[in-house]
Amino acid sequence: MPYISVRVASKLTIEQKRAIAKEFSETMERVAKKPKPSCYIVFDEVSRENWAKGETILSDADKAEAK
Repeated sequence: MPYISVRVASKLTIEQKRAIAKEFSETMERVAKKPKPSCYIVFDEVSRENWAKGETILSDADKAEAK
């Protein structure tokens, strides 16, 4: 049973989650020969203030880019 973890630094819409789940499960079926119903896909939406790239908090980088 495949377990796929999708971690993003923001929120996804339900439509985006459906599309991602469809694409990932189809890829697992085609490439790894795992049936789509056996794939578990978990979405972990992390607030951008709780995610850093190097020493920069992503929410700070967003504010800097907006200026």
